[in-house]
Amino acid sequence: MNPLEFQSIFNELRKVLIEQGLTGGTFIYSYFLIGLIGVTLFLFITIFVTRQVFIGVVKSAKTKSDWQQALYEFRVFRAFALIFGAYVIYNAVPYVFIDFKNWFFYALIFSKIYVVLATMFAINAFLNALVSIMESSRKYADKPIRSYKQVAKIIIYIFGFVLILSIILNQSLLYIFGGFGAVTAVFILVFRDPILGFVASVQMSAIDLVRVGDWITVEKYGADGEVTEINLTTIKVRNWDKTVTIVPSYAIVSESFKNWRAMEESEGRRIKRHINIKISSIKFCDDELIGRLQSIDFLKDYLKETQLQIEQFNAENTVNPNNLVNGRHMTNIGTFRVYAEKYLESNPSINTDLTFMVRQLQATENGLPIEIYVFSKEKGLKKFEEVAADIFDHLLAAVPYFDLEIFQSPSGSDMRGFVRRGDD
Repeated sequence: MNPLEFQSIFNELRKVLIEQGLTGGTFIYSYFLIGLIGVTLFLFITIFVTRQVFIGVVKSAKTKSDWQQALYEFRVFRAFALIFGAYVIYNAVPYVFIDFKNWFFYALIFSKIYVVLATMFAINAFLNALVSIMESSRKYADKPIRSYKQVAKIIIYIFGFVLILSIILNQSLLYIFGGFGAVTAVFILVFRDPILGFVASVQMSAIDLVRVGDWITVEKYGADGEVTEINLTTIKVRNWDKTVTIVPSYAIVSESFKNWRAMEESEGRRIKRHINIKISSIKFCDDELIGRLQSIDFLKDYLKETQLQIEQFNAENTVNPNNLVNGRHMTNIGTFRVYAEKYLESNPSINTDLTFMVRQLQATENGLPIEIYVFSKEKGLKKFEEVAADIFDHLLAAVPYFDLEIFQSPSGSDMRGFVRRGDD
């Protein structure tokens, strides 16, 4: 219905009332009441019919798409029906209040504000439906869609507020926006977190820093778990102990954090742990120790080949065999490292195509660290810890077979033993 049709209807109403002999105040108030009631009824009928038509089209479809379900769930049809109602009010107000000049001004302002609010409500409902559809799609599942939705809503609300303000003050939008220059500092202060969060969200999306479902660790905020939600100002992390930590979005960009996604997408997860060997237990391998070690399957070939090489070297260099310091000889710590490598190579849970080594670290007051630096094929937390525990269970139990000792700081029982031995 266009404005000319509204004019035609109300002109007919005035003619009918005049034909009924109404004049003066009776005519004015009768016209006003009939027009107001008629517009109100027409408004509700328009909203109801428009909504039912939209819903009927959706329900009549044989297959329900995600779009149809989302539009129905978030009441987008009802929201857009309100726009038709706003259209009716805006066009009817000038004719209903034609005889009430004082009320006409305020009624026109109300009708314009209602149009703005109805439009904002419809856009908001549509955004909610759109975000719901995008979040259910695998293509956008790891993107901070909610952050963009919140930014869009903030822009819509600000623009709507300015538009309503211009209607109330009867000033142009340029005049209102020009006046915002004086309150820019206050605006930035109030919306500091949303502004920083929006910039951070854009950066995170552009360089793919964080996705929903990523395992991240942010030590400053005590976060260590899976990202469940990315909003405009915050990132929600469900920690492995089932607690929830809220991390500011801008902290991810401006501060240090760890994202484990690359590890999960790789072919292995790193095991980097060490065993401290007591330095006083390190020695050259004598014949007795070598004889015992030859019964270990992993070392048979190594011991045989290494002994031949050592004997050949010592013979060629006429080494004095009375002292093991002379020439070349195997050590129990070196043989243990070789055994650890052979054992790890045989472990089906270790990916030998990635970095693989058993190495010595710098000796400290706690002994000589022998570090295991390998990658496990199992990347899940539980399975990974089981693989690492099995490896060190075995190696710790194997250490005494090489006449080595694991360093351990003296405990209370050790000190009591020293005292008793001193008394004896």
